[in-house]
Amino acid sequence: MRVGIAGLGAIGRSVARKIVGGALPKVELAGVTVRDAAKARAFLDEIGSDAPVLSLSELIAKSDLILECAPAAVMVDIATPVLLAGKMLMALSAGQLLKHPELVALAKEKGGQIIVPTGALIGFDAVSAAAEGEIQSVTMITRKPVKGLMGAPYLVANNISIDGITEPKRVFQGTARAAAAGFPENVNVAAALSLAGIGPDRTTIEIWADPNVTRNMHRVVVEADSARFEMSIENVPSENPKTGRITALSAVAALRKMTAPLRVGT
Repeated sequence: MRVGIAGLGAIGRSVARKIVGGALPKVELAGVTVRDAAKARAFLDEIGSDAPVLSLSELIAKSDLILECAPAAVMVDIATPVLLAGKMLMALSAGQLLKHPELVALAKEKGGQIIVPTGALIGFDAVSAAAEGEIQSVTMITRKPVKGLMGAPYLVANNISIDGITEPKRVFQGTARAAAAGFPENVNVAAALSLAGIGPDRTTIEIWADPNVTRNMHRVVVEADSARFEMSIENVPSENPKTGRITALSAVAALRKMTAPLRVGT
């Protein structure tokens, strides 16, 4: 399977290293597309890859699947031509799917597919299975180090200051849809959770800025007719404090499942 990577931030570089290093023997790096071609070329040379740096259209033509790990603001610009070409898109900016539901319709029309990896949460198998029955409620409480939330559009628009706080501060309470809009780089997990379960308008989320934590912490409680369950995870931040190291590994695991002779999990 030929994989193209759109964006070489912390996640894109991590996945590229895994592919080039042979961790996914049935996957090859078709190329990358980025804003800074010289910087990308230097990185690819560093990891021993001769994969080309291409325009998005060139990368789509050479790839079976495009891994989107770019800033959320440009996700739709990447996704649209990928899906128009009937290709597979692995989307890490899952929150943008709530803002742009037309992308799902486009995938259906053109025979493409949008894949959302589990990312920084656990238990998606249980949530998606419970959704085949009836789920009454899904609630998520997220706690992040202060620097991981700095500059979020919701905080700026509502003049919420977290700089220098010494106690945990709840900065948001509402739906997953509103959270994804207000924190586009921080809570893609909430969007993915809502898509796996009962939708973005019935999934509720609290977001806390907590100066006492060093990890991105998520706790999810699900009430359903088939089960009641809770999930919690503490993710070590990557070099980008807004996302955890496990996010890139989740994308690698999803790619592995697509070519594996044995696939475990829903």
